Amino acid sequence: VQLVESGGGLVQAGGSLRLSCAASGRTFNMGWFRQAPGKEREFVASITRSGGTVSYDDSVRGRFTISRDNAKNTAYLQMNSLKPEDTAVYYCGAGSVFDYRANVYDSWGQGTQVTVSS
Repeated sequence: VQLVESGGGLVQAGGSLRLSCAASGRTFNMGWFRQAPGKEREFVASITRSGGTVSYDDSVRGRFTISRDNAKNTAYLQMNSLKPEDTAVYYCGAGSVFDYRANVYDSWGQGTQVTVSS
């Protein structure tokens, strides 16, 4: 499966962005991860194929919302109340397992930069 992320950019603290991840082929469980310079890729949120179950890292719960539109084969990450520490390259992953661990995802997009200024 091919994944293409979009929607990143520069925003002030407290602002919002919505990321999109368009997938080709079959429907998979989807996850959003992020990686800041010098740090490992970390889990942000995930959603099952049906969209019926979601999971969030504690650092974003209540501020970020993951969703999907299977008719468009696209997953979204709505990010509100952004903080400077949310600055990172955001990646979407697709896989057969609904999980928070990056190494179980089979396919990845190219990433999109999110920069939050203070």
